[in-house]
Amino acid sequence: MPNIKVIIPAYNEEASIPLVIKAIPSIVDEIIVVSNNSTDQTEINAKNAGATVLVEKQKGYGYACLKGMNYISKQKNKTDIIVFLDGDYSDYPEELTKIVQPIIEDNIDFVVGARTKELREDGSMTSPQIFGNWLATSLMRLLFKSTFTDLGPFRAIKYDKLLGLNMEDKTYGWTVEMQLKVLRQRLSYREIDVNYRNRIGVSKVSGTIKGAIFAGIKILGWIFKYSFKK
Repeated sequence: MPNIKVIIPAYNEEASIPLVIKAIPSIVDEIIVVSNNSTDQTEINAKNAGATVLVEKQKGYGYACLKGMNYISKQKNKTDIIVFLDGDYSDYPEELTKIVQPIIEDNIDFVVGARTKELREDGSMTSPQIFGNWLATSLMRLLFKSTFTDLGPFRAIKYDKLLGLNMEDKTYGWTVEMQLKVLRQRLSYREIDVNYRNRIGVSKVSGTIKGAIFAGIKILGWIFKYSFKK
């Protein structure tokens, strides 16, 4: 089996983080929770559940992901696959096996979990989220001939391919930046339909007007930046 590491950015997810960690399949070699300046018991609960816990004081999803990647880069053992997953228990961590399957069996570079309507719990995605996903993926199809239908946070990528993307975004644009760079570099990719449920607690992005607006601006900014890039 390949060496698989999971990176979970988390900000004040004390109630959900133990459930997420415990539901991750045993094929994973290390679970890394990056506390994004949490002020509750997220770090303690994650450590007690068996995860490696890092702290990133700069707030931002991308900051947390980059912190996890930097930690992995300093390890001696070779990492083959990185899985990104949210800490709010909206994803089904046990579906990780089907997320990584195309990489292991079919040599696909990148896999994103698509939160299809049929597998989504009512209310698990807000109207701005649904519209934003539709708009972003529609523009990606139009401008880059993409087949993506979602910017879902549950995703897996070969570690060497991830390094080659030279990820930069520190906040809301992390997921779309990754997908745009996958397209630009002509990496192989696949979507896998995944279940999605109502998160535990309140969303720090889609749950606020400010977060939804900033996320939308970031996502559209990355798309238009790459549409004009030669």
